[in-house]
Amino acid sequence: QVQLVESGGGLVQPGGSLRLSCAASGRISSIYAMGWYRQAPGKQRELVATITSGGTTNYADSVKGRFTISRDNAKNTWYLQMNILKPEDTALYYCNARTVPTFYWGQGTQVTVSS
Repeated sequence: QVQLVESGGGLVQPGGSLRLSCAASGRISSIYAMGWYRQAPGKQRELVATITSGGTTNYADSVKGRFTISRDNAKNTWYLQMNILKPEDTALYYCNARTVPTFYWGQGTQVTVSS
């Protein structure tokens, strides 16, 4: 089992920045990749960014150049730095830990971009 706790969401104006954190506990050694997803009202959950245990990153086209995923292995935590936020980034953001055969999810943290 892996437990995930997100933090760092909030209300920010367009053009602003936020950093989301996801702290993992439990069977950390079983995680081969971590990621962030988001779900806006009335829309399907979508991939935002992933990072593998080897450090390879992947981003949705909509966030490339604005968002950065990173990790701190010593703290069992990964982050999503979000810059130049847009109203369309408003969503519930979920962190995700991938093991074989299970994906684990956090409870979600709300990000609202509005003036």
